[in-house]
Amino acid sequence: MVVVAALITAFLVSFVGRPYVIPSQSMEPTLHGCGGCIGDRIYVEKLSYYGDSDPKPGDVVVFVGPPSWNTRYASIRSDNAVLRGIQDFLSYFGLVPPDENDLVKRVIAVGGQTVECCDPQGRILVDGKPLTEPYVIRDHAWGSAGGRAVYPSGRVFGPITVPSGHLWVMGDNRNDSMDSRAHVADDLQGTVPVENVRGKAVFKIWPPGRIGAVDSENPQ
Repeated sequence: MVVVAALITAFLVSFVGRPYVIPSQSMEPTLHGCGGCIGDRIYVEKLSYYGDSDPKPGDVVVFVGPPSWNTRYASIRSDNAVLRGIQDFLSYFGLVPPDENDLVKRVIAVGGQTVECCDPQGRILVDGKPLTEPYVIRDHAWGSAGGRAVYPSGRVFGPITVPSGHLWVMGDNRNDSMDSRAHVADDLQGTVPVENVRGKAVFKIWPPGRIGAVDSENPQ
């Protein structure tokens, strides 16, 4: 029975979905995570993106950071070869996190769309149309100079046309998120390959006071 249960668990983790821990506050208030507090545990399912179905604008996705996004990532595996092997084995069953730089952000634009910031009201534009983003917090100017708004570094960008098979992603906590805007100078101009996506965040499973669905609200 133990072997059967382990095989079922491994199947579910590999093909259906798995839990992840939110490590930062870049997706607040949608997802909670910060130093010294209990970060949200979310369930991320893979079924939505099987076949020809790719992530859509508004989806909250977990993805592996492209190479230029990984400069601050350090392996969570033990230096001991035996322990590292055990950790790798347990990760197949969802008992240990995968050893990769998994990030969570919201899809803002998809392949073929052009994204930029900002219009006179400070809104993100996709294909020239302003987005409606009720989930966003802390996306404001720091002040003004010479009659013009002064935004945090990286707030103003583009226009950037997202390549086919890629995504432009941003955190809901805009003033505290290292997202596509922080990587516009890399080879992919800040975009993320769809093949890097691990799944769609659909449910907050912990802590009890925050259990509930993760909304995929299309800002376009």
